[in-house]
Amino acid sequence: MNSSSTQFLNFKRMDVYEPMHQFSMWGDFKGNIYQDAAATMIIEMDAKLDNQLSEDASHTTNGPSNQCDQEASKPVDKVLRRLAQNREAARKSRLRKKAYVQQLEASRLKLLQLEQELEQTKAQCALMSGGVNASQLGFHGAATSVTPAGISAFELEYEQWVEIQNKKTTALKSALHSALPDPELDILVKDTLNHYANLFNIKATAAKTDVCYLISGVWKTSTERLFLWIGGFRPSDLLKVLVPQLDLLDQQSHDLYNLTQACQQAEDSLSQGMEKLQQTLAEAVACGQELGGGGYEMRNAMDKLEELVRLVIQADFVRHETLQQTLRYLTTRQAAQGLISLGEYFHRLRELSSAWAMRLCEPA
Repeated sequence: MNSSSTQFLNFKRMDVYEPMHQFSMWGDFKGNIYQDAAATMIIEMDAKLDNQLSEDASHTTNGPSNQCDQEASKPVDKVLRRLAQNREAARKSRLRKKAYVQQLEASRLKLLQLEQELEQTKAQCALMSGGVNASQLGFHGAATSVTPAGISAFELEYEQWVEIQNKKTTALKSALHSALPDPELDILVKDTLNHYANLFNIKATAAKTDVCYLISGVWKTSTERLFLWIGGFRPSDLLKVLVPQLDLLDQQSHDLYNLTQACQQAEDSLSQGMEKLQQTLAEAVACGQELGGGGYEMRNAMDKLEELVRLVIQADFVRHETLQQTLRYLTTRQAAQGLISLGEYFHRLRELSSAWAMRLCEPA
């Protein structure tokens, strides 16, 4: 039987198999008893052969097609990979440029500080050579350190404060976009508000060290100094930045309007106090009595500078209270959006200053 099956298989592959003829051969040889079994075997063999042929045809058809698809996809993958590499290279280039700009801005500030120290040293030498007691004119400790240690510490602390502020603004933005629950978002809002309180604390310490340095704003970028008011930003300017970014209810708009009016009144009062203090300070310096040894009596002028320290601290108090009171009128999500807008506003001012300084390094 095995030899007969093999014979049928070979005939089938050579397209000479004739079912009816083979049926008669089996009938003549085996008889009618084995006709059903033989027919069943022939049908099974035909089915297996058909399946094998169909599988061979499918492999023959799909094989080259898959290979062609893979070969065609290779150039596309190469292009996508090259684009991704270009994007990554461009991103790194932007980061390097930004770091370079920040380094230039820091170098510019350091150069300005060195120039000021040089001018102070020259003035001290000129006064000492003329017999004037330089310690009476505000050059205390100039022989050992032109920049007080407290000011150097403040510069480092403020630089760190700015870096942390940027991170907190980014964290608030991510939390707001990720639909963080209000209780958890409120924790971030309070943490950012406390960060501003830390700034006012380190400024108070710096004002007691050198109030004139703090008011001059040399610790800020050039564009930030355009909006400087008694050593910081105007509280009413804070509201002008925040309010347009928020979707407020009528009552909230009314409350913030009243707060703006109160801020402007406080600003006017402090500005008048600043003008009066400058006038009295100039008079105290001009009327200082000459002392023995070429020195001058400056106690009255020193007292005026102490008043100036208190004035700067009062201005920071108004700034802090304005920020706190503004957030009380807002919902948690509005407060988060307001702090994000405020942080981005100050960041853009610093970026503008860096871009303005960078233009000098670009080719004409």
